[in-house]
Amino acid sequence: MSRSALAALSAALLVAGHAQDPFVVTHGNIDVTQEPWTTKYGAQTDLGYTGPLSFSHFPYAKCLEDASTPFDIAILGFPFDTTTSYRPGARFGPFAIRSGSRRQHHNRGYSLAWDSSPYAHGSALLDCGDVPLSGYDNAKAIDQMEAAYDTLLQRPVFGGVSEQYKSTTAAFSLDGKEHPRIVTLGGDHTIVLPILRSLNKVYGPVSVIHFDAHLDTWPARGSTDQERITHGSFFDVAHDENLMRNTSIHGGIRCKMTDFVDMEHDEFVGFQVISTDDLDDYGIVNVIKRLRERVGDSPVYITLDIDVVDPALAPATGTPETGGWTTREVKRIIRGLSGLNFVGADIVEVAPAYDNADITGIAAADIVHDFLVMMQIEAPPKPHVGPFTKDDLIF
Repeated sequence: MSRSALAALSAALLVAGHAQDPFVVTHGNIDVTQEPWTTKYGAQTDLGYTGPLSFSHFPYAKCLEDASTPFDIAILGFPFDTTTSYRPGARFGPFAIRSGSRRQHHNRGYSLAWDSSPYAHGSALLDCGDVPLSGYDNAKAIDQMEAAYDTLLQRPVFGGVSEQYKSTTAAFSLDGKEHPRIVTLGGDHTIVLPILRSLNKVYGPVSVIHFDAHLDTWPARGSTDQERITHGSFFDVAHDENLMRNTSIHGGIRCKMTDFVDMEHDEFVGFQVISTDDLDDYGIVNVIKRLRERVGDSPVYITLDIDVVDPALAPATGTPETGGWTTREVKRIIRGLSGLNFVGADIVEVAPAYDNADITGIAAADIVHDFLVMMQIEAPPKPHVGPFTKDDLIF
């Protein structure tokens, strides 16, 4: 086999910044380097629409039972939807988001908006699969999510695959050590409660940036402990458990409420509100400014309910609300949050049974792609220049 062909094989084994297992050239008495396919075409690479289903063709491992592959940032699925108040189906969200990510891969990650790629900043990226959650017992499922998150959060980091990698979480973890970060694919929004419980053990209370059409801070009510925990009350429970700082903030709120008392309770829980219409009245630059000012230099967890996007652009969700932000506006805001002290992120409430042409799964996957860059860079990217000058900027 020629040297150039071997080089091509080696290059094909680099996925998301990881060097995979060496190319297997023999099996018993078979030397695959001399077989017709390999001699003519090289490695059996995955196309955008082929191969095992991992997020953006990341390396894949069942991390809860296999600790052999360290990582700096993990993708983790929480297929859970049994605390929804309207349309269920978000247990299929992790599958839909991964499916929507298939055209993204390590050779196709650069974008003009970021002037960068998730794979350009040195983090070892790994898809850790889905947590096998009980579909029958909410208390058990919530405990399973916390145990899974605890497990991965306490793993040693890879420490970067290139010199571009920068240590981040050691500066604000309670033990002074670097901890991996996790981007979770939901699942209904209740998954944030076990995540905040887990993060609290490493960072103490965190600030939350919450993108959603709904407050999710409604008082926890019910005749049983588990009835109190829903995808509309989990922040109230988290506040009661002192898991959040009084420096959290919503973006995109537009839901119907009982009356203004809901807003008063929301403030008591620790949130400020940026409504959907605030984007029109104050502009996207001021929205980003207020989000950044609110959380400051505290450890920040970002959670995004796909229903923050208008249902015309992301219909596959359980509690759709008309009049939402566009996908482009959400992505622009995310870019503006780069450089904050992110300890983790999630995207939730993708319920693909209500989708059309996979547009919600594709949008959610692209937002995850944005999260992966946002978490690794020190400041928001500069505006694309093209034929423009600085004097042409409208803000």
